[in-house]
Amino acid sequence: MPTSAPARWTRLLLKSLGPGIITGAADDDPSGIATYSVAGAQFGTNLLWTALLTWPLMAAVQMMCARIGKVTGQGLAGNFNRRFPGWLLRVFIVALLVANTINIAADLAGMADAAEMLSGINSHFCVVVFALLISWATVRLQYHQIANVLKWLVLVLFAYPITALVAGADWGRVMRDTLVPAMPHSREEWSMLVAILGTTISPYLFFWQASEEVEEEKSAGQSTLAQRRGATRKELELRNFDVGVGAFFSNMVMFFIILTTAITLNRHGMTHIETTRQAAEALRPLAGKFAATLFTVGIVGVGFLAIPTLAGSAAYAFAETLGWRQGLDKKLKQARAFYALILLSTGVGVGVDFVGINPVKALYWTAVINGLLAPFLLVAILIVAADKKLMQGQPSSRLGWIVVAITTVAMFAAGVAMFVV
Repeated sequence: MPTSAPARWTRLLLKSLGPGIITGAADDDPSGIATYSVAGAQFGTNLLWTALLTWPLMAAVQMMCARIGKVTGQGLAGNFNRRFPGWLLRVFIVALLVANTINIAADLAGMADAAEMLSGINSHFCVVVFALLISWATVRLQYHQIANVLKWLVLVLFAYPITALVAGADWGRVMRDTLVPAMPHSREEWSMLVAILGTTISPYLFFWQASEEVEEEKSAGQSTLAQRRGATRKELELRNFDVGVGAFFSNMVMFFIILTTAITLNRHGMTHIETTRQAAEALRPLAGKFAATLFTVGIVGVGFLAIPTLAGSAAYAFAETLGWRQGLDKKLKQARAFYALILLSTGVGVGVDFVGINPVKALYWTAVINGLLAPFLLVAILIVAADKKLMQGQPSSRLGWIVVAITTVAMFAAGVAMFVV
């Protein structure tokens, strides 16, 4: 019996969900969860409007990165290498590696704290187990296997909307604070805005999105650069749909994390949280054991999604810059330097955790660093996206370029305001 046109289109759309939905979900890593939790605890529902703002901005940026990867057949670093001085690119990738390694350390700490809450097992032991498990999967599994696992891990993020609904809210005030922006007035509020922008529109996602497009084409049999260059209109439309869904999902989860902590912690005067464990434990008497458990499970699940993305994005950037063999489709012996950097950044992350860092503070300040680094990278992305030669005659659309330019200016302005207000 022939399949109807709507059914074929639906199946095609579902099949197209991949790099965009994974990248969007990875955006809500433990760093993001911590940042959004601090925002809700300190400022209540006053910053809910940021989720409405960052959705189209994040979508436009990730669509541009996806287009660069799909059209050129190379990741961001490979294209930057053809357009900018080598010393400048090395500054970018070293800054990316440092920020990602700190982020990995803080994410592992947040996951371990959550796992200790759920199981009672010592968090230091959990850090080592999580790092070994993630490292083994990243090295041993092929790209399509990793991608399939990451797609399923996206489901854990539904824990946060459910938690907010269980906790209860004044929906009239929620709508008002969502639709009517309350602009920051103090340095603390501007720092929080920079952190929210930095953890939502984050540098490692730029590199990961473009590199995933290349991996998708490799897994489809396009092994050479010449085979990967160019993209059909339908391919670009489907990827835009994928990225748009991922960005919407990411910012919806952000909205509900801020809301959950606002209507529980902030409402009861708990405005300063020091650990993700403290945030989850505080929810238990205020929102119930079920809500606290969902919040905690989400931290562990999304960590498994985010850490390979963090380690992988830096490894792709270094490999393309320094000419290493690279790709999650390669075996360890075929891309030793690429995998060595992934294992090194994860290993250093484990070491940092044993120094006794404060997970929430580390996660928060990593988000601030990302917020300050991102606009400089966005300038480079805008230049590449408008270069007709690099983009094989398929540069970014004018609307997309304008939205990303607005995003860049907004992030520069927020960073400057953080220092001068």
